[in-house]
Amino acid sequence: MPSLIEIAKRQLTLTTHHLHTMPVLILMPHSRCNCRCVMCDIWKANRNGSEIAPELLDAHLDDVARLDVQWVVLSGGEALMHRNLWALCERLKRLDIKITLLSTGLLLSRHAENIVRWTDETIVSLDGSRAVHDAIRRVPRAFDRLAEGVAALRDQDPTYPVSGRCVLQQQNFRDLPQIIEAAHAIGLDSISFLAADVSTDAFNRAQLWEDERVAEIALSPNEVADFERIMEATIVRYAADFAAGYIAESPDKLRRLVAYYAALNGHGDFPAVRCNAPWVSAVVEADGTVRPCFFHAPLGNINDQPLGEILNGEAGRAFRRTLDVATDAICRKCVCTLQLGPRAVVG
Repeated sequence: MPSLIEIAKRQLTLTTHHLHTMPVLILMPHSRCNCRCVMCDIWKANRNGSEIAPELLDAHLDDVARLDVQWVVLSGGEALMHRNLWALCERLKRLDIKITLLSTGLLLSRHAENIVRWTDETIVSLDGSRAVHDAIRRVPRAFDRLAEGVAALRDQDPTYPVSGRCVLQQQNFRDLPQIIEAAHAIGLDSISFLAADVSTDAFNRAQLWEDERVAEIALSPNEVADFERIMEATIVRYAADFAAGYIAESPDKLRRLVAYYAALNGHGDFPAVRCNAPWVSAVVEADGTVRPCFFHAPLGNINDQPLGEILNGEAGRAFRRTLDVATDAICRKCVCTLQLGPRAVVG
């Protein structure tokens, strides 16, 4: 339970659009990735890799503290490709911040000791059973290396939390039951699911995808019907996993993925979005770009301005003041929402 002061600050932020507290910071330490996933374009810019230097983070730690950041999520690219990731983590730990690592899983074995030492949990990308996962990642032995990495973390500390996240799309939606089985088999604590973003320039897309590219990832009307049947069968078959929270989403929340792909085909509305990410979090990319969330336009760059000034400057406040999540074109199709109320526990 947050303190009364924290609750008051969150409520004040939601009503004034000035960030009096920002519980969550998504940090992309490194821009390059060691996978070539079919639904992501991050790897296409690997030649021009960038990363956040510890010295750059130093210049903004006072703002991080003033904003009462409680949870930093290390996203990417692949954060473990950073030349000195643990120096970043050491600086954040001075502020008693929870650190979550998002990873492809390919480098977990190499860095297992430091991961367990400097982070509080790891969330790995799991795209399917062995053959499906490897085909989507387009990396030899990607599944086996992921499994070996999870085992290495368990060897360091059997209680260290490791969970999975899966983007369901055209190439793996039929594998849904096998994905849950794979998560159990490699020893994950839980598994969560989301749909593929095909509508924005996030994840290093130089421009919006054309219809032909969208069709490679999104589901056709016939595939949506198949997905619905598979989803309903999965909900029945894995009722115990839903009840235990092993599958992070409720059955109704997973059904929203079917509705999302149906809406992309013009069949029904997109699921209603409840999200206050721009009021409780921010994204800092490897080149210093600051965004209110993964999908909306940049507000500034920490190479040019202090983080606090970017977030609470006129552009940042105006963005939050005028954003109507229920009607905004980007928000309505969002696949990755965050809803953090004044009394919610972070992380």
